[in-house]
Amino acid sequence: MDAVVLYKNACLASLPPEWPEDLLPGIQARVNTAVHKIVILDDDPTGTQTVHGLPVLTTWAVPTLRQALQEPGPGFFILTNSRSLEREAACVRSMEIGMNLQTAVELAGTPIEIISRSDSTLRGHFPHEVDAVAKAMGIEKRPYLIMPFFPEGGRLTINDIHYVAEAEILVPAAMTAYAQDAAFGYTHSDLKQWVAEKTGGRIPPEAVCAITLEDIRKGGPDQVGVVLNSVRDDTACIVNAVTYRDVEVLVAGLAMAAETGRRFLFRTAAAFVRVMTGIQPRAEFLDREALVTDSPAGGLFVVGSYVPKTTAQVLALLEQTDIEPVEVTVTRLLADNGPGEEVERAAARVNRFLAAGRDVVLYTSRELISGTDAGTSLDIGQIVSHSLIHIVQALDHQPRYLVAKGGITSSDVATQGLGVQRAQISGQVLPGVPVWQLENGSRYPGMSFIVFPGNVGDDNALVTIQKRLARG
Repeated sequence: MDAVVLYKNACLASLPPEWPEDLLPGIQARVNTAVHKIVILDDDPTGTQTVHGLPVLTTWAVPTLRQALQEPGPGFFILTNSRSLEREAACVRSMEIGMNLQTAVELAGTPIEIISRSDSTLRGHFPHEVDAVAKAMGIEKRPYLIMPFFPEGGRLTINDIHYVAEAEILVPAAMTAYAQDAAFGYTHSDLKQWVAEKTGGRIPPEAVCAITLEDIRKGGPDQVGVVLNSVRDDTACIVNAVTYRDVEVLVAGLAMAAETGRRFLFRTAAAFVRVMTGIQPRAEFLDREALVTDSPAGGLFVVGSYVPKTTAQVLALLEQTDIEPVEVTVTRLLADNGPGEEVERAAARVNRFLAAGRDVVLYTSRELISGTDAGTSLDIGQIVSHSLIHIVQALDHQPRYLVAKGGITSSDVATQGLGVQRAQISGQVLPGVPVWQLENGSRYPGMSFIVFPGNVGDDNALVTIQKRLARG
């Protein structure tokens, strides 16, 4: 480990004051007059958790991309779901998307800026999928800009160390359960060391630049622009941040650096996306009237995420509400005779409860079963996810609303279970929990689809949603 636990309030109080100028209006003005579009490649659906009013595409055929490039608005998301894939498959997908984007850009005559949005707890196929897209588009010499800051989930970067807030304690990311991920684990919380670890030493720690909080809060956009212009090709720059104003300063500095030709390969969490697209956050979270349909059936929670936070949230939901539980036992899914019998049993129970107007939580057994290596662990995850999808596909009734818990689960439920090809981001139901309005072509057009990240929310987050959406 390369960092120590900190007390959050004391740490934040010791930092320099924020940059005093509100920079978002200027960023919005640049976005509104820009000729380019911002394309966010999202490795699971949770990257939509800070924005509203943007479309999400789940397919990337050239005509689809060309049309999206010609529509009004600052940009759009492409859901790649690459975090559910093994590295080689993720790179193949990324290369395909990059080539299609390049063709669509040439046909539409619209230049783009690409953001690779990934997990704020540092899990994902970095740098490989970023490199694959960059190679396909001929921009592979650009340096990486890495910013995993995401305040809605308590992910802060201070003195180059990335932290995960647990109540009033800041825990270095490498000391959390996220760093033990069987497919995407890591050992360093210092982002310079993390870059070296993930690039296999190709970029050593001493070659990684850092934009410090002193740069941001004392020097402002001018100083940030100077640092950005000093970053060499084929290296990386990490960004410290603890508030959205810090992100605004970075984005203003990026605009200055772009004037001199300095461009980057962005690998960031969702906070950066909101500021880069110039989106003003909604003043309020979406309420019951905006989220439920008039279907007589119950609402449905589908929980595949296995992280400890999700388990605590499921237990609270079972203990504090009268929701109907349907557990899917993972060991039965992995049995020699296949998952069919367990899937059929669970689907019948879900349909029976929904038909009776009861809210249902469909969840996998909470014991984590991992493979012997990253590849087999991902294979197990896919078996579990596909089983949940088969249950969703077997629904006889449209739920009043649908909550999918976990990034990979959300993606698979949307694309495979509901046939979503395009959706509109409505806003958030809780901090960091986005809501999609499903468009025509999906199984249930107009239904609200709540994308609940596995690593977001307090223990009562699912309880809060269920009670808010329950029948009055």
